[in-house]
Amino acid sequence: MADTPPPPPPTDPQVLRYLEHARVEKRLAARTLTLYALDLDKLARFAAAVQVPLLQLGSAHIRRFVAQMHSGGRSGRGIALILSGWRGFFAWAGRQGLISHNPVQDVRAPRAPKPLPKALGVDDAVRLAEYDHSGADPWLEARDAAMVELLYGCGLRVGELVGLDAAPHADSRRQGRGWVDLEAGEAHVFGKGSKRRSVPVGAAAMAALRAWLALRAAPFGGDASPRLDAALFVGRRGVRLTAQSIWLRLRQRSQQAGLTTPVHPHMLRHSFASHLLQSSGDLRAVQELLGHANITTTQVYTRLDFQHLAKVYDAAHPRARRKPGGE
Repeated sequence: MADTPPPPPPTDPQVLRYLEHARVEKRLAARTLTLYALDLDKLARFAAAVQVPLLQLGSAHIRRFVAQMHSGGRSGRGIALILSGWRGFFAWAGRQGLISHNPVQDVRAPRAPKPLPKALGVDDAVRLAEYDHSGADPWLEARDAAMVELLYGCGLRVGELVGLDAAPHADSRRQGRGWVDLEAGEAHVFGKGSKRRSVPVGAAAMAALRAWLALRAAPFGGDASPRLDAALFVGRRGVRLTAQSIWLRLRQRSQQAGLTTPVHPHMLRHSFASHLLQSSGDLRAVQELLGHANITTTQVYTRLDFQHLAKVYDAAHPRARRKPGGE
């Protein structure tokens, strides 16, 4: 295949002077000079279209050109590279006394949109939540199943899960710890910035929690054992699990369940939000459930209308409406 012919050289005399300066004094590579030439030729064509001499362009013109490139499909990163070349040209022109102000100086490329956080499909999320490792240690199995149900069923952060106590204590609030109220079916957690929130706990998660609490203290001689921490989720030594331990256990469990994607705790939080929004369309409700201070943080998932919080959770979330042992 023949090489692509080089682009025609720019014709503006000041652009030619700048490119020669970049070649001789800045010693830029040939490929870089070619890209600069292409970008400056683009700028010259923009200027011709608005009938303004190249060196008389203002910031408003540059922003208009940026908007045109962005609407034409150019990425924010690509526009940033083009602006960098233009900025260098006008900085050189300023040093030459050709202009009094660099019109590109304060112009920035559009920000790239935040990618949608990775979430499991509904089938995979439910498959993980319902996974039963029959050959495993019943104590570990009950604990890990309850952790998955709370992460996916309540959208908790891993730090919030780690901070849960088995029962409310006088110092829980003071030390930034949460707990689950089994009677009310609510989890009280302390999120970012020590902000407290309450989230509903679905039937499947409640069943998993009760199964875990029935076994939790057994290896230590009972709930009053000095060897047992106040934490809801503890390890073999009775000490509160760390976030890293939960990451490792969840990754292992997702592999055992046959999921092709290694699952981490925040993926289940993303799955919780995505699946709730897919079913309900209530962005404000999901904002409350996730504990986001600003709704723009929640908008990374989608842009949808608002509905009622409790109605959304009870009616829409896959684990809230599945009864343990039911069809």
